[in-house]
Amino acid sequence: MTTITELWTNRTDLRDTKTVTLPAPELKEGEVLMKIEKLGLTANNVSYAVTGDKIGYWGYFPADENWGKVPAWGFAHAVESNCAEIEPGERVWGFFPLASHVVLRPSKVTDSRFFDAADHRSALPPMYNAYMRTGPEPEILNQFEDERCILFPLFATSYILYDFLIDNDFFGADQVLIGSASSKTGFGLAHLLFNDKTVGKRVAGLTSQGNVAFCEKLGCFDEITVYGAENALDASVKSVFIDMSGDVPLTIRMHAHFTDNILATWVVGATHWEDGGKPPSDLPGAKPAFFFAPTHMGKRDKEWGPGKFWQKAFTASIGVTQDTASTLDIVAQNGVDKVAASWLALLDNKVPGSSGLIVSI
Repeated sequence: MTTITELWTNRTDLRDTKTVTLPAPELKEGEVLMKIEKLGLTANNVSYAVTGDKIGYWGYFPADENWGKVPAWGFAHAVESNCAEIEPGERVWGFFPLASHVVLRPSKVTDSRFFDAADHRSALPPMYNAYMRTGPEPEILNQFEDERCILFPLFATSYILYDFLIDNDFFGADQVLIGSASSKTGFGLAHLLFNDKTVGKRVAGLTSQGNVAFCEKLGCFDEITVYGAENALDASVKSVFIDMSGDVPLTIRMHAHFTDNILATWVVGATHWEDGGKPPSDLPGAKPAFFFAPTHMGKRDKEWGPGKFWQKAFTASIGVTQDTASTLDIVAQNGVDKVAASWLALLDNKVPGSSGLIVSI
């Protein structure tokens, strides 16, 4: 009998976790039992947890009562199958819980991917229900397995933001200000903007003193400013502010400094989760708004055809990964206790942008 080990997180107290062990269920018709090999754990997972009830991230892998299973991106393979189209040993990349195993119900199976058709996932954003079958994938992806777990989902979001800004003509701005510039989504966006010479916008990053050297090494910012020194920025430049961490005090300072020259503020992440709440509604400049990536993806799917946008985002992720992978220090953590400790370190912002965590329960 296969035993499943899961790390559950208290949805009302994210530092409260517990290990749950249970026997694997008997598979129903069409289901497969996947053994989760490894997952990338980043600040993005904190954002999933903080916004889990609002956006639905807790719904992908439900737990009991007020508990939840934090989702992450990684690799798994089938150890048991009651699905005619998936053989034991089939390896996939996709969205999984912090656990040793998970049951999926593959549907819409093609040579390259399938979707999980579990009833509880049917009303959730579909981009997280797709699983890529690794067998027919190009060789280059095998060279970046760990980076794929850590970076690809974040760089895909970077590409979505990049395309969103272009699609909206940067809201009339001449400069893109990126908060939490050392975050992987932050420097992924900077890389795409800085290296696209048709964009023609200044890219300025805001970061902590300890991450300045890392951001400079990336070479994709026109200017890097330390938190607390925002007044050194030229407030006359029309700007769009991308808040990667939900840092409300920083947003307030940026709006107070740039006033009406902040033409748009988009809140992407929530890693400064303990600052809590939303920016005040009476800030000078444009009103901050929450950026929900699936909305823009849905727009592009209608314009370009289903799946085309994701292909572009995936290709862009490969490119940014190739250019930046050498800056990443990958740290492997095995066992549920170490995974729980890594989760706490992320919650306390103790994992630098230059580190990438690969975890396995």
